[in-house]
Amino acid sequence: MEDTILLKLHDVSINREENVILRNASFELRNGEFVYIIGKVGSGKSSLLKALYRELPIECGDAYILDYDLNRIKNKDIPYLRRKLGIVFQDFQLLTDRSVIKNLEFVLKATGWKKNEMSERIAKVLHQVGMQNKGYKLPHELSGGEQQRIVIARALLNNPAIILADEPTGNLDPETGAQIVQLLHDICKDGTAVIMTTHNYTLVQNYPGRVVKCENACLTDVGE
Repeated sequence: MEDTILLKLHDVSINREENVILRNASFELRNGEFVYIIGKVGSGKSSLLKALYRELPIECGDAYILDYDLNRIKNKDIPYLRRKLGIVFQDFQLLTDRSVIKNLEFVLKATGWKKNEMSERIAKVLHQVGMQNKGYKLPHELSGGEQQRIVIARALLNNPAIILADEPTGNLDPETGAQIVQLLHDICKDGTAVIMTTHNYTLVQNYPGRVVKCENACLTDVGE
């Protein structure tokens, strides 16, 4: 696989209101990499991910992701950027009034898929996350781990180049959380780069990847 830089930050600063979240941060992500962003609660991990999908602005520095310049991207182009990113939230954000399949159809309709292609794509991502027999269920009929698998399936629908997983194990018990991290590593082996924020150092030790620390408004690469 060709070594491609998918994400490049150079001397980037991110603020929230009056608070400095990151200062002079630099970071690169290549295809096929699994990167943990570690740090205490409130250290800026989630804010970094929000800046990558342009929910938060970048104050200064250079920031490029998948050929988009995050400083100059037009509002009308932000949805197209987000389609190339798979976003996994800690709190699932599934539509509670419809089945798993209807949740996934909602995303495909919103991103322009043809009706005759939807069923095959949904079946494929559900199989990929081990949930092929749960498509008819409503979110509240699933365990937390199963809901998170559906969230990962949703993130995979548009064949993203990068998955951004924000504390994906935060609401799960240790065993279920470990299964979710293993699933993300399996997806990475299939060629999708993964950035996962966590403050769970046990997971990082048990499922090794590149580690970047978020501390004192700085990003520091601490290696494998």
